[in-house]
Amino acid sequence: MTLEPAEGFIIRLARSQELPRLTEIELDAFGALAEARGDGLEAHALPQDILRQSLEDELLFVAADRSNEPIAFLAGTERDGMLYVEEVDVARAWQRRGVGRRLMATAIETARASRLLGVTLTTDRLVPFNAPFYAKLGFFEIAEDDVVPQLRRILAREISIGTGGDRRVAMILRFP
Repeated sequence: MTLEPAEGFIIRLARSQELPRLTEIELDAFGALAEARGDGLEAHALPQDILRQSLEDELLFVAADRSNEPIAFLAGTERDGMLYVEEVDVARAWQRRGVGRRLMATAIETARASRLLGVTLTTDRLVPFNAPFYAKLGFFEIAEDDVVPQLRRILAREISIGTGGDRRVAMILRFP
């Protein structure tokens, strides 16, 4: 992929030696989420086995700066014929520059090219750079009664670590 001079970053597949850096990015980005939520949610990171699985499945994308160092990432997994976005994080110094939007666009393009049915994710419904951001990309909230069992388990796990049941939502972007 080519570097976009105006943006200063590229999107590419992650490399195995970058996994520790991705955890650092996630923990850094967590600070912005904690501030936006205004509560005492404790920082946590995606388990390394999920990052490794996403890497093996070629569904672990990074945004890299001019030095080719990761500044953001998106980890995806294929579940029930859909691409599930396990995590997307942008280092705080790079937020609000279109990095997350480009990562999401890459994931969506990859899911389409793989002939998947769409893209799903779970997120915070109240934080502006969460559910409202995804809604701008065409995602819709899945009604509670329509949440498939696998997404229901993910939501339950997220709630169990303190993310707030009233705040968590599953969203979907279906392809025509």
